[in-house]
Amino acid sequence: MDIKSFASAVSQITTEKEIPEQKMIEIIEQAIATAYKKEYRERGEVVKAKVNPKTGEADFWLVKTVVDETTAIFDEEEDQERVEEEENEDGKVQYNSKRHITLEDAKKIKPDTVVGEEIETSLPRKDNFGRIAAQTAKQVILQKIKETERELIFNEYKEKEGEVISGIVQRMEGRNVLIDIGRVLGILHSDEQIPNESYRPGQRYKVYVLSVEDSSRGPSVVLSRVFPKLISKLFELEVPEIAAGTVEIKAIAREAGSRAKIAVYSQEEGIDPVGTAVGQRGTRVGAIISELSGEKIDIIEYLDDPKDFVKNALSPAKISDVEIKEGRAVVTVPEDQLSLAIGKDGQNVRLAAKLTGWRIDVKAIGKEEIEGTAEVENN
Repeated sequence: MDIKSFASAVSQITTEKEIPEQKMIEIIEQAIATAYKKEYRERGEVVKAKVNPKTGEADFWLVKTVVDETTAIFDEEEDQERVEEEENEDGKVQYNSKRHITLEDAKKIKPDTVVGEEIETSLPRKDNFGRIAAQTAKQVILQKIKETERELIFNEYKEKEGEVISGIVQRMEGRNVLIDIGRVLGILHSDEQIPNESYRPGQRYKVYVLSVEDSSRGPSVVLSRVFPKLISKLFELEVPEIAAGTVEIKAIAREAGSRAKIAVYSQEEGIDPVGTAVGQRGTRVGAIISELSGEKIDIIEYLDDPKDFVKNALSPAKISDVEIKEGRAVVTVPEDQLSLAIGKDGQNVRLAAKLTGWRIDVKAIGKEEIEGTAEVENN
């Protein structure tokens, strides 16, 4: 194995695997140090290599850790061939002359050395290694590249947690959907799918990155199409004023695949937060509805006054009066608005309760009996 040609060939992986050049050099150095030790040194020693990326030449050092009686046990009868340093109950390691050097001897090399420091001794430069050493180096490189690639992918997608990204459906596994999101396949579990939404290979969807975990099989990216914040992130992508913070989304209530309500607010004079979110002729909200497979979205203005906020939240129903008492909002509506306020299967009042944080009771004018009630759900 020739180091110069070896380093040149391996460096191509930097581009192919999107591994930073410096990280790739470190991997090569670890591999060459392992090969050098295999070919020329003894088991248990620690060898360090430094590669010049321009020339491909490598220098080598034998590394020993400085110890004394406070950090090591000096017992000649103990096995000196152990490779791993095992600590006893006091945190001391068994002294091994192949990987340790006493403080007294270390000071002869470097007078100001301290316990715990590493002493490096230069080793003869070698350019070629045997077949077994070369094979060992290859195995180290392949393993390190795999580990590095996993780490880079994990870090990349961990930073995207809580964001919306675009992906293409690749295949189904049972009721779960695997989506190609770039360097990894994300998983869309059945309970994170919009009800009645069909997923076919080749379809492109925007998905919310719910969580990213490291597993034995590599980074696991869990996606969602039902998480409420998916809507706010879609509005950020579609509405520049929301992305810039000029218009805020104060609250979201959603029953995925059916209907959602969002409350918007702006402190800027002259800006209509609802109109801004809806867009000219409904183009902005329309794009989001289309992305969510036709899910209806009610956009209402957030108001600090709870009575006014509850009135807005029950849109499109017309509300006669709201009374806040005993931790609930009692809403009175004209009789012809009762069913609209409550909504089909109670959905409108239920979403309004989620949006405002109030328990809402709805009754028609002149009727004693409360006709519709919605509790605040603790999600």
